[in-house]
Amino acid sequence: MRVLSVASECVPLIKTGGLADVVGALPAALAAEGVEMRVLLPGYPAVRAAMQDAAPVWETGDLFGGPARLMSGNAGGLSLYLLEAPHLYDRAGGPYLDAAGQDWPDNDTRFAALSWMAARIGAEGAGAWRPQIVHCHDWQAGLAPVYLKARGVDLPTVMTVHNIAFHGLMPADRIGALGLPGWAYHPDGMEFYGQVSALKAGLVFAWKVTTVSPTYARELTTPEFGAGLDGVILGRGADVTGILNGIDEEMWNPETDPHIATYKQPKGKAKARAALIAEMGLPEGDGPLCVVVSRLSHQKGLDLLLAALPALVARGGRLALLGSGDAALETAWRRAAESHPGVAVRIGYDEALSHRMLAGGDAIVVPSRFEPCGLTQLYGLRYGTVPVVARTGGLADTVIDANPAALAAGVATGLQFSPVTAEALSAALDRLCDLHADSATFLRLQRNGMHAPVGWSHSAARYAALYRELASSP
Repeated sequence: MRVLSVASECVPLIKTGGLADVVGALPAALAAEGVEMRVLLPGYPAVRAAMQDAAPVWETGDLFGGPARLMSGNAGGLSLYLLEAPHLYDRAGGPYLDAAGQDWPDNDTRFAALSWMAARIGAEGAGAWRPQIVHCHDWQAGLAPVYLKARGVDLPTVMTVHNIAFHGLMPADRIGALGLPGWAYHPDGMEFYGQVSALKAGLVFAWKVTTVSPTYARELTTPEFGAGLDGVILGRGADVTGILNGIDEEMWNPETDPHIATYKQPKGKAKARAALIAEMGLPEGDGPLCVVVSRLSHQKGLDLLLAALPALVARGGRLALLGSGDAALETAWRRAAESHPGVAVRIGYDEALSHRMLAGGDAIVVPSRFEPCGLTQLYGLRYGTVPVVARTGGLADTVIDANPAALAAGVATGLQFSPVTAEALSAALDRLCDLHADSATFLRLQRNGMHAPVGWSHSAARYAALYRELASSP
C-alpha cells in the first residue's frame, strides 16, 4: 500500500507543534501494517540541508511565480519528497511566520503550491513511484483534493484535521492565479463567507475525513468547537472518523532517554525530581511538583492556571513552566514567578529541558479550552507524571479520572476537570494535592499511567484499515 503524506512540518526536520510529531511518527508506525508512506514537505532551508541522496524527479520554470523542482531523498529516517521553490520557501523565519512573528503574506501561494504538487504526484507519480492514497494534513494540504478533482483524477484522499481553528483563508480573487477550479467556489464547496478556505476545501472534497481523537470528532459537529465548519463536519456523517494520536515510545522512554538519568519508577523518579527542583531553582515542599510544557495561548488555558496558582502554592505545591507565545501571557507568567518562590518559568522552547521536566514532575497540567488530541499528557503518562487535564478532545479520551469508582477499580491514570474554568481547575489541583499526600494511592496512579497504551500500534492499524477500505472502493 503506497501512501503520500502531505504536510507543512515533520519531526525531526521542522516543527512548530504536534502536527510535526504525528507526520514524523506515522511512516514508521504504518510500515508494520504493510504501508509504504512517503512524506511531501516544502523545501525549507533546514529540511534541504538535512536531505540525503537528493535527486530531482521533476522541475519547471514557473510554479506560481518562480522555478521549482521536486527532489526525492531521505532525512531523519524518512523517505521524502521535497518541493524546492526558492521564491516560496527559501527565507529566514519559520514555516508560517516571518522573523517579526507575522504571517508570510504569500502563505496562500506557498501552500497552494504544496497541494498542487501533491495532486501532481497523485495523478502522474514521482519517478517510478505513484501513491494509491494521498493523505492531507490540515489546511496547508487542504487544496490537494480539489486540484486532483480539477485534473479529473479520482484518487482516494484522506483529510486529517489537527486543529480546525486554522482555516487557511485567502481572497476569492486568488482562485485564477492559483489554478483552482471556479466550479469549486460555492457555499457547498471551498467558499467560506466570501473567501476561499483551504481547510474547508479538504473537508468537502476529500474521500474521508479524520480527526486526531474520537471526542474531538464529536466536538467538531458543534458550534462551540467547529470554528464555523461544524455544519460541514456534520454533513460528512460517517465519512468522519476520530483516530487517536500516539507518541514515539522510543523517543519518549524514561529508561533510555538521553536527556535524563536512566530510571525506573519510583526510585529514579525521585532522583529526576530532585534534579529538576535544583535546575529550576525551586524550594523543597510537601506538595506536588507540577510542570507545564506548552504554547502560551488562550486555547491552552494558561490564564486559568495563573488564577489557580495561589491556592496550589499555599498547599505546598510548586510549578515549573516551559513555553512561549502570547506576549501578554509571557509577561504574566514572568510576574508570577517573581511573586511566588514556588513558581519557575522558562520562556522559549528547549527539547532537552522538556524531557527533564516530564521526568521530574509529579504532575503535568494541561488546562486547554479545546485540545484536538494533545501529546504532553501522553508523555506524562509514559513518565509517571500524573496528567491534570480539561475534559475536552483527546485529553478526555486518554486520561482516566481518579474518581472514587476508578480509584477503587485500580484503573485511574490522572485527573479531569470540567467546565474549563479557573474554579474547576483549582478544585482539580486541590484533589491532586490530596492524592499526592496519600503516597500509596499516588504511586498507583503513576504506575497505571506508565502502563497505559500511548504508542501508535492501535492507531496505525486503524489508519491502515482506512487506507485499505479506500483502495478497494470502486
